[in-house]
Amino acid sequence: MPNLTPFPITQKWPAQYPEWIQLYSLPTPNGVKVSIMLEETGLPYEPHKVDFGNNDQLSPEFLSLNPNNKIPAILDPHGPGDQPLALFESGAILIYLADKSGQLLAQESAARYETIQWLMFQMGGIGPMFGQLGFFNKFAGKDYEDKRPRDRYVEESKRLLKVLDGRLQGRDWIMGERYTIADIATFPWVRNLIGFYEAGDLVGIQDFPNVTRVLERFLARPAVARGLKIPE
Repeated sequence: MPNLTPFPITQKWPAQYPEWIQLYSLPTPNGVKVSIMLEETGLPYEPHKVDFGNNDQLSPEFLSLNPNNKIPAILDPHGPGDQPLALFESGAILIYLADKSGQLLAQESAARYETIQWLMFQMGGIGPMFGQLGFFNKFAGKDYEDKRPRDRYVEESKRLLKVLDGRLQGRDWIMGERYTIADIATFPWVRNLIGFYEAGDLVGIQDFPNVTRVLERFLARPAVARGLKIPE
């Protein structure tokens, strides 16, 4: 039985199944990357809801695992060397879980690094830009009379969608026939952009048919449907 007592986060969110990966998250685009990955790989895990309404992300217990106070984060009782491993940052977690499971990330060097390249494209571009657009379109930013900030993120989001659409031309997934962590990272953000952020018309999503085609395939996967609801 692994000893998780050195990790203060388990005091606030006790592990009912301490042998399993502990997931601390919310069903946001970044959060569901990891729940979808866990559902796709079949790795056993126990989800814990980090309630932003109660400022759980600012609690000493959560900050002890992730000093950046963002979700998702995990605690794997059986990390490298069979020692517990705590990780934050969704991209790092996806790579770790892919390596742990031997799934959804090629082991051969060229395809592996190309997949990581597209993962970084999501993390450095799509995530931050779509998130800023959501702020200016749906949240407090929508009340700003000056629309130049919003329009800046609209144009950058369109540019990123064009890059993604071009990549998907003639391909089933970002990496071709192979479904990977690059898809798991990217399409929750596309879904959020045109759904929760209500910005589909704003970015002209109909002009990116390859993106919408692959988004539909992504959402049709049973593991994706499950992961999008975790933690409830």
